[in-house]
Parts: sequence; C-alpha cells; structure tokens
Amino acid sequence: MDVILSVPIISYFGGPMLNSWSGSMNLLFFYMTWTTLVLSHSPLKIELVGTLAVRIVFWLVPSLFFLLFDTLVPSLAEPIKLYGSASLPRRNAASQFRRIALAIFNLAFTTVVQAGISFGATTVLRHPLFKTSTRLPLPWQILKHIWMLYTAREVLTYYIHRYILHSHGRLAKLHNAYAHARKKASPYSLMVYTDHPLPLLLNRTVPVYLPAMIIQPHLLTYFLFTILTTLEEMLSMSSYSIVPGVVMGGIARRTAAHYASGGRGNFGALGLLDWAGGTSVGKDVIQDVHEEAEKHQVKERGQKTMSDTGNMVQEGIDGLKRTRKSRKRSSDS
Repeated sequence: MDVILSVPIISYFGGPMLNSWSGSMNLLFFYMTWTTLVLSHSPLKIELVGTLAVRIVFWLVPSLFFLLFDTLVPSLAEPIKLYGSASLPRRNAASQFRRIALAIFNLAFTTVVQAGISFGATTVLRHPLFKTSTRLPLPWQILKHIWMLYTAREVLTYYIHRYILHSHGRLAKLHNAYAHARKKASPYSLMVYTDHPLPLLLNRTVPVYLPAMIIQPHLLTYFLFTILTTLEEMLSMSSYSIVPGVVMGGIARRTAAHYASGGRGNFGALGLLDWAGGTSVGKDVIQDVHEEAEKHQVKERGQKTMSDTGNMVQEGIDGLKRTRKSRKRSSDS
C-alpha cells in the first residue's frame, strides 16, 4: 500500500501547468518522494504495484460506479447511451457478479503474466526492463516515447484484432463467445476485462506492454502511458454519448459500433488504420475531425456575429449619448 501512495505522478506531469512557485514545489516534492521510493523498493515491485494501482484507480473503480449507475437508474442512463437501452447492462445480479469476478480474475491474471515477463527480461538483460532511476525523464523524451508507444499500440491492436480475434481460429471463437456475448449491443466499461484471458492478453496487454519492452522508456513514462490507455479503454467502452472531446468521443462511438455490428469493423484503437484499410463502421476518424472543425467554425462565426452585434449596439448607445450632449449644449447657449 505504501508503494501506491508514494507515486504522485500527477503532480510531476501537472506541475509545469501551475504557477512557477507551485510548480517548483510540486516537482521538488515529487523528486523527493520518487527518490525515496526508488531507494526503498525494487524496480519490479514499483512497476507491478504501480501498474495494478493505475488499473484499479482508472478502470475498476470508475467501471463499477458506471455499472451501478446504469443498473440502478436506467431511466437516466438510457438517454445518454449511444444505442439506448441496448447499451444497458442486464439487470441480473448473478450475471453481473460473474462478470465482475471474471474482470477481477483477468486483472490479476494479466498482472501475474506481466510479472513473469518482467522478471524473465530482467534476468536475461541483467537490468530492470524500465529505467527506474532517481533521474527524472525530460519532457521531450516523454513526448517522444509516448508517441512511439501509441503508434506501435495502434498497429498491433488493429492487426491482432482484425486478423486473429476476428478470423476463424480458436482464439476468435473464444473472443466472440466472451467479448461479444451481448449480440448487437454496445459494451459498458467493465467489459474491458471480461474477455477470455487468452484473447484479452492479445487485445489489451500485448499492444501496450510489448512496445514498452522494446523501447524501454523510463518507468514514469510507462506509468503515464498506462494511465492514458487505461482511461481511453474505460471511456471508449462506456458507450456514453457524452464522452467529451472530438478524439475521445469518436473513439467511444467507433468502439460502440464495433460491438453493435458484431465486430464487422473498427478494429483499431484510434481509428486511423480502419480509415486507411477501409474497415470503418459508421463515421470514421476523418469525418469526426471534419465535423468538429465545422462545429468550431460555426461557433466562431456565431461569436463574431454576436461581437459585431454588440459593437453595433454599443455604437448606437454612444451616438445617442453624443446627440443628447449636443442638444443640452445648444439649449444652455
């Protein structure tokens, strides 16, 4: 528990966005805490406990909250679901407890697999898989590695999902039986980890962990990447129509369409390879960008019109004031 509470990663990455004094204090506090953590725990323990903590905080807890909301107040949840009532979880306690148990088992299973891979790689390489030093990564290094990790993840997710999990093999049948058990219905956030363990490893763990093993970034960069991808998976599987942002909202719509169509398309995480490969179902990522751009243009035109109208009203008021002043001067003279 002390490891989880000792990773204030948000203060490190959010520090520069605050004022200089507050940002400097946050960075100093983070550096002292991180140094203490590195010197008092093994790199493998920090990696595994930190990753597990990220999954619990950014996926499991929000997913259980959304599940309760969808189940207890479906009349409020249905209007903000992309496919209405078809997106709501079954109101069957036994069925939901089985799904929750499967999700928790899969979370533990993927953590154990990651532990085995990380321990084996550390033994072979004779050094930790990720850079776990007291020296913090530079911002440009973080951005470069995050971009490389996201690119590799998109490629792996698309091709694994399309050619392995939606083919005619044994893994595809398991994926269809578990992940697509709700026919013609969009998912909810808990279903991120309710696939069969083997397809789950290929679909969720390999695209995130394999690129990180090859690039071997700083452990803090890996934590940040894990936070971003976990949040993305949790929100994209929620099927909520109110997911904010052109990118995240588009990912949620395409994920819901993938499940509702029975897996006919939308195999990638971000949608770029689906657009390039012609496997998009519904609106593709380019259409989302165009629509968002048009919304901004309409908004800007509306703001300009309101501004021009306000200026005209203000000029009219100023003109009336000048007329009254001139009349008053004429009457005084």
